[in-house]
Amino acid sequence: MVAKRNNTKKSSVAVRVCGGAVLSCALVACLGMGIASAGAAPVAGNLFGISSISQPATASESSSFSVSDTALEDSVLTTAASRDISQGIADITAEEKAKKEAEEAARQAKAQQSAAQQALQGLSEVDWSDKDAFIAEWTERINNYLAGSPLAGYGETFATAAWENQVDPRWSPAISNTESSKGANCFLPHNAWGWGQSSWGSWEQAINAHVAGLAQGYGYTISYDKAKRYCPPNYDNWYHDTLSQMKSI
Repeated sequence: MVAKRNNTKKSSVAVRVCGGAVLSCALVACLGMGIASAGAAPVAGNLFGISSISQPATASESSSFSVSDTALEDSVLTTAASRDISQGIADITAEEKAKKEAEEAARQAKAQQSAAQQALQGLSEVDWSDKDAFIAEWTERINNYLAGSPLAGYGETFATAAWENQVDPRWSPAISNTESSKGANCFLPHNAWGWGQSSWGSWEQAINAHVAGLAQGYGYTISYDKAKRYCPPNYDNWYHDTLSQMKSI
């Protein structure tokens, strides 16, 4: 009986020892799994798509991004700096030059107009009060002016045509000097005034036609604007030359 009890006690102790061993192994296994699980946490996170959001970038990754961004900025700046802007500069320069030229042209035109007005003030008035006195006075003055030229002796024709058309009697004779040296260098027969493509059979016909044409197309007497229409290529010289001749008649 005593032997049986001892055997039972020994068996109980053996069971306890075995049970303790099993519990120890289980505990060790759980601790091992916990440690392994903790080490593998990033992988588990990746499986659930979390690491891309929750995991901060490492120092090496941050450095890599910074270098990449800097390289991109340097590339953009280099590209911008290497662009050819010469055409844009040339366009701006051309615009500024054109503006200055336009301003200078306007200034010169204004100065010319002012000079033309001052020159015109020196042209004496014509007395239109009496026809006979008018024709007598201007016949003599025009004949004196045309003496020695192909138009010499046609003073009365000029004076009469001027009275009939109410045109300054000095204008047509003066133009003949500017255009053909008073009929010495006509480009068409009896055309001493550079008058279109016209030609006439006599000086009388030519004088009457020209004076009438002045009245219809240009008015009473010379002006700067009329000179621009009569002789566009060289109107400034034409104006001053013709006006100077008118003053001398």
